[in-house]
Amino acid sequence: MRLLIEAKHLYRYYGKQCAVNDVSFTLEKGQVLGFLGANGAGKTTTMQLLCGNLAPSAGQIKINGFDLLAQPKQAKQHLGYLPDTPPLYRDLTVKEFLRYCGQLHGIPNNSLPQAIAYAVARCGLNDVTNRLIAHLSKGFQQRIGIAQAILHNPELIVLDEPTVGLDPLQIREIRTLIRELGQDHGVILSTHILSEVQESCSHVQIIHQGQLILTESVAGLNKVMDTGVLQITTRLAPDIQQLLAISGISAIETLSENQIKIHHSLTDNPIQQITETIIAAGWELQELSPVKKSMEDIFIALTQDNEL
Repeated sequence: MRLLIEAKHLYRYYGKQCAVNDVSFTLEKGQVLGFLGANGAGKTTTMQLLCGNLAPSAGQIKINGFDLLAQPKQAKQHLGYLPDTPPLYRDLTVKEFLRYCGQLHGIPNNSLPQAIAYAVARCGLNDVTNRLIAHLSKGFQQRIGIAQAILHNPELIVLDEPTVGLDPLQIREIRTLIRELGQDHGVILSTHILSEVQESCSHVQIIHQGQLILTESVAGLNKVMDTGVLQITTRLAPDIQQLLAISGISAIETLSENQIKIHHSLTDNPIQQITETIIAAGWELQELSPVKKSMEDIFIALTQDNEL
């Protein structure tokens, strides 16, 4: 697969404040990368660096092989960007606005109707092309923002929090659109909504205090979330120290006198030994069930670990 983004050792300072701290990653065509972090973690600053709106204090960015600083025009020809606030002219119709954007992108006049038709169809705007943008809902305005980002058919699409302020139905529609775009393009989706990453993305990165603390495929993350924790209920209170002596157990949480959560190694699964120990000790096993971790659990654990 072709690399669409090569970001190497990116730094961005605001005075003495380091907003982006040694960030490096790549993105290939066909990948949808969820760029996840709390507000103020450095997501938007990183997005602006990738799109050339901000210059890095240090580091290198290549877009489809072109250096963004040394060859900005060539690099940006392969880039579509939707900032967190869509840059719309509300007194224009949808078609007028997209025609204007196409001219800014340098699309030839004889190719412009076809490009507009493609973007309109892809973003579900066929019924509103002649309406004023000011009269459309926020969901449609987000779609128009995405349409201007894909109008010139770029290899790479960068979307900064595209579902903020939308209702649940609008969010579902935008997520479906993002998944569809990921089939033909490379997409970066910046968000602080954890479920959005699970539903829309193939890969995930978590940024915290300007640093990447996780880079993983969503499939790999889902595999981690499905295992590793057991909830156990016994009739008699178990001996925690006796259980901790079992190989593969990393920690035990006491939920009540007779209920515990056991965190265990993924490679050294101790379920059989736990069961045998409980039976032999006479604690009378009443429940043993795996606990599915949520992405929230992983996010909180990672960010808390990095604050210690």
